[in-house]
Order: sequence, then structure tokens, then C-alpha cells
Amino acid sequence: MAVSPSLPLTGACRCGKVRLRITAEPILTMACHCTGCQKMTSGPYSLSVAVPATGFFVTQGEPVIGGLHGEMLHHVCCPHCMSWMFTRIEGMPDMVNVRATMLDDIAWYRPFIETYTCEKLGFAETGAAHSYERFPPMEDFAGLISAYHAAA
Repeated sequence: MAVSPSLPLTGACRCGKVRLRITAEPILTMACHCTGCQKMTSGPYSLSVAVPATGFFVTQGEPVIGGLHGEMLHHVCCPHCMSWMFTRIEGMPDMVNVRATMLDDIAWYRPFIETYTCEKLGFAETGAAHSYERFPPMEDFAGLISAYHAAA
């Protein structure tokens, strides 16, 4: 079941030199089991919350591109502690995918969907309501977003 957080949400990297603020309701929450996320987090999956770009602000520090340095995904990190804080995706300028564990309060957080279960570690369970072998087809996102908000 999705839960609505109390806004604004605030967060920081591991060392606290980069801080962020979210003033808009989350679009969707996710867990990704891909091996890239496993390597970036040093864990079995990454947890993220997609938020509208208009409600996302870096309030302190100057994050840098880290992780993948490709043209599609821009993984953004603290330049000091190198915590992976958020991702911007080319072609999706209206959304920022924030690492949920960077938030000061994640008591409300539950992943609504999980992706890349084809690379999932055998013991890794998320409790997500919807699972996908890879990413959901683009045509599924509107329904998933509606279902997420209906459950909140």
C-alpha cells in the first residue's frame, strides 16, 4: 500500500554537504534489482521515489555526475562522499528519480513497483505491489501512477 509523505521532504548525502528538498507529491516509488543498481548501492537493489522536477531542489552544495556517464542516465552524486543522490533521465525532464534512502524521513516509504527482477538476488524481497522482469512498458506507467495515488 502506498503512503503519502508529509511535505516538504528533505534529505542529504552521507556527509551532509549536499542537501535537497521536495515540495511536490511523489509520482511513484520503486525498487530496482538490476546489477547496475546493485553495484551503485552496494546492496541488493536501489530504492527511489520519482518526483516532479518542478518540486525538486538542491538547497545546499554542488552535486556532480557520477556512476554512469552516459547520454541517457545522469546519476548525480555528492562530490565529497560520492553518495548517489538522484538520477535525471534524458527525454524525461519533468521528473527526478531521488534515492529514497537520501531522505531524512523514509518511514512513509514503500516501493510500489519493482523492476529488473530478472537480475534479482534470490533473497531480496521488497513487498512491491507490482513486479516487472525488466522495466514496465511505457503504456503501463499511466495506470501504475494512477494505482499508486489511489492506494495512498
